[in-house]
Amino acid sequence: MVNSRGKAIYRNQDIMGASPIRLIIMAYDVAIQACDTENFKQAIDAVTLLRDSLNLDIHETSDGFLRLYQWCLECIRERDYESARSVLAELRDAWISVEARGETSMPAPVLGHNLLIAAA
Repeated sequence: MVNSRGKAIYRNQDIMGASPIRLIIMAYDVAIQACDTENFKQAIDAVTLLRDSLNLDIHETSDGFLRLYQWCLECIRERDYESARSVLAELRDAWISVEARGETSMPAPVLGHNLLIAAA
């Protein structure tokens, strides 16, 4: 069994080597797992990370994501983890589809270091 320090090193390497889309998916994984375990702080941190990583210059898409993330944050604050989890899981599945199609024409989000913090 790998000790927690070894897991942290592996997770750090995984995050630093990930594509921008993979980083987004990893952030969703953290948020979904936090909702599953009703970990308030981690859920708030992960969804806040996703929200704060939006490129607000692209209004057509960022506005919709911003509203969804804000709604998820409100659900988590009200301890309605299942509703937040449901939306986050659907969004994660959409990003998995984007990754599977090989679409990479998107700017890199600033998730790397912050994802390590959210996953802690």
